[in-house]
Amino acid sequence: MTVRTRIAPSPTGFPHVGTAYIALFNLCFAKQHGGEFILRIEDTDQVRSTPESEKMILDSLRWLGLNWSEGPDIGGPHAPYRQSERMGIYKQYALELVEKGHAFYAFETAEELDQMRADQQARGESPRYDGRALNLSAEEVKTRLAAGEAHVIRMKIPTEGICRFPDMLRGEIEIPWTQVDMQVLLKTDGLPTYHLANVVDDHLMEITHVIRGEEWIPSAPKHQLLYQYFGWDMPTLCHMPLLRNPDKSKLSKRKNPTSINYYKDIGVLPEALLNYLGRMGWSMPDEREKFSLAEMVENFDIKRVSLGGPIFDVEKLNWLNGQWIKGLTPGQLLDTLLTWKADRKLLEDIAAAIQPRINLLSEAVNWAGFYFNQFPTLSKEQFESKKLSEEQVRQSLQFAIWRLESMFTWNNDTVSQTLMDLATQMEIKLRDFMPTFFIAIAGSTSSTPVMQSMVTIGPDLTFARLRHALEIVGGPSKKETKVWEKLNESLKLPKNDAVDNT
Repeated sequence: MTVRTRIAPSPTGFPHVGTAYIALFNLCFAKQHGGEFILRIEDTDQVRSTPESEKMILDSLRWLGLNWSEGPDIGGPHAPYRQSERMGIYKQYALELVEKGHAFYAFETAEELDQMRADQQARGESPRYDGRALNLSAEEVKTRLAAGEAHVIRMKIPTEGICRFPDMLRGEIEIPWTQVDMQVLLKTDGLPTYHLANVVDDHLMEITHVIRGEEWIPSAPKHQLLYQYFGWDMPTLCHMPLLRNPDKSKLSKRKNPTSINYYKDIGVLPEALLNYLGRMGWSMPDEREKFSLAEMVENFDIKRVSLGGPIFDVEKLNWLNGQWIKGLTPGQLLDTLLTWKADRKLLEDIAAAIQPRINLLSEAVNWAGFYFNQFPTLSKEQFESKKLSEEQVRQSLQFAIWRLESMFTWNNDTVSQTLMDLATQMEIKLRDFMPTFFIAIAGSTSSTPVMQSMVTIGPDLTFARLRHALEIVGGPSKKETKVWEKLNESLKLPKNDAVDNT
């Protein structure tokens, strides 16, 4: 048997370090066993998936050196490798399950499902589908389908007993069937859910080992049951511990930069980031901290993975990156520095921004320096305003973060419109609103146009700098966050529809 592992990211945002972490362990396991590591794009979420996100993910994984032998960009014997190009396959298998009696048609409206969950919560029960469509007669189902009534296909789940499945790191895991919902397999629009597409693709692509994050453990019973329903062998499962913030919470962008591109932009070497991710819950036999990808593959043993939640410590990453930098010759360091910001379009954008402001070439350093920094040097006093209250400054930063993070397209028009709309909705004049952002992004109100600067440095550095500024002025407490989230949403509504949150 040839070992085959995969990484299957969803192109719905920026490339996450967690994706690289899981990809690294899949690649090492496959290569250590002389197998293949493949990449598949899971883009069944047609609303949020974008080609731009897919390109960023592929580019960032390549930058790290995590190369795949089959994928959407290079093809392979199991093409296509984008789920959006495999839609006909999933419907065929969903209908097969219905025919075998392992799945069923369900016709409930969204309102009916909401009421079902509300009634269950009122009774102190965990919300889950109650199986009511199983009571429909075959004739009624046939009539409703013929009438074109909207429907989904759900999988049948046992109502009693315990599901047991083996895990490479955790031994046998037990989950009562009462905790497993009757999963939708095919949605009303005919698109598959993750669970159906994932199982079908892993089988057809001959995946032998599924190494994924531990957040997928609750889904394993559904997957195991689907494999049984189809009569297929299930891949060996291995659920990796999740990356954690220093406070032990799940790694999230609200507490730590999570985009691979962010670390690339601030000058982390790909070898160092990969080295650091390799140390997350795993160690070399000789316990040395610095090692290459080739050395990790050579010494890899999945059994050495520790189940304790690995802490993603940025300071430790910076230290390890320094060790890699110190290992370079001066010539190699120079080449690395020149390559780091060798994007001509980026440099032209910076040149265009500073050109009207300089008389001497030497002045370019002062005007352009902030484009290359991680964070500008800030103090709380810099954000004091004669026009805005401290709470308005804090809210403007937080609301901007929330809104900019939700954007699918990052350019001058979208960034500018988002900030101008926010200023209007907060009833703040733009000339009073923008100094906060000049300081957060550039460290000074005397700078190149800040909206264009945000576009130039990109979303990852923009988010990091805005969060850094918010931390300086004082981020919202948990109680404030809930109130501010409602206020932020109400500001987007027409005046007569806005909610009073005072």
